[in-house]
Amino acid sequence: MALAMPLVMLLLFGFALSLDVDRVPTIVYDMDRSPQSRELMERFAASRFFQILESEGGYPSIESRINRSQCLLGVVIPQGYSGRLSGGSEAEIQLLVDGSDSNTAGIALGYAEALIQAYAFELRVQALDRKGGGRLRPAVEPRIRVWYNGDLKSKNYIVPGLIAVIMMIIASLLTSLTIAREWEMGTMEQLLSTPLRPAEIVLGKLSAFFVVGVADMLIAIGVGVFVFDVPLRGSVTLLFLTGCVFLFGSLCWGIFLSAATRSQLQAYQLGTLTSFLPAFLLSGFIYAFESMPAVVRLLTYFVPARYFVTIVKGIFLKGIGTAMLGTELALLLGYAAIVFMLATRKLKQKIA
Repeated sequence: MALAMPLVMLLLFGFALSLDVDRVPTIVYDMDRSPQSRELMERFAASRFFQILESEGGYPSIESRINRSQCLLGVVIPQGYSGRLSGGSEAEIQLLVDGSDSNTAGIALGYAEALIQAYAFELRVQALDRKGGGRLRPAVEPRIRVWYNGDLKSKNYIVPGLIAVIMMIIASLLTSLTIAREWEMGTMEQLLSTPLRPAEIVLGKLSAFFVVGVADMLIAIGVGVFVFDVPLRGSVTLLFLTGCVFLFGSLCWGIFLSAATRSQLQAYQLGTLTSFLPAFLLSGFIYAFESMPAVVRLLTYFVPARYFVTIVKGIFLKGIGTAMLGTELALLLGYAAIVFMLATRKLKQKIA
């Protein structure tokens, strides 16, 4: 399970979880039925961002499809559309958007507005040429260059962060049951009768899980690079070393929880509560810190997965090193040292 679960989670989330909004299910209701309206319909059909479901339906079809979650966008071209264009007046187009998912609806609406504005600019240029005027140019012409993720693929953003989240969850859950299991089985007293010191017990307990965790990390990195084709632009050595530091701290946290409770059920519940939810919601894995309330944003600074997610994404996508990631690496080292001392101290209290 320790080796299979990370692989299954990575494949499941990597393929299923996507932030890309393309091929938006769209219905075009053309009431004008003119060459100009058909040209606009062809623009929507030719765009990779829209998937035309039908072009003959009316308002009842759009409403029915939206209610059944089969359609996200409805484009209505009213009667008289071509006449307004020919007369040089402003023509209107109605966009009906399913706002149940506000984020996806906003992105789809932005795509549609951009397509219509580009088409409207071409019409103005053609009208000006027919009148023999000079060439119409936009007041501001953007020159766009996308860094680090040129194709804007969400998997390049999700998969590196997913590696960090999976490592945090697996590491904490693996070791959260070790000491508690010893107490429940009655073998902890035998272990305490040996001359081992608390620090040696902690290191001995997590050593085997550390090897398993390293194997999980290598599997996750390999799947990210070779299965999902995520570019690894930075140092593999730095990625491995920072991963080991983060893994050690996460394992120590599990040992601390296991030593603090003598019940495997309580240890497992605490491990899930303190690893899965913070790593998934407060690490910047999916949700941007800027969109969080100030109080929640403050809590993210106490989530170690936040710093490792930043490191992994920086190494994978940007190819940066310790010069840019030194603060995050220092915080991870401090986290690992503090949690190791807490686990040792808690175990020492149990021995006393």
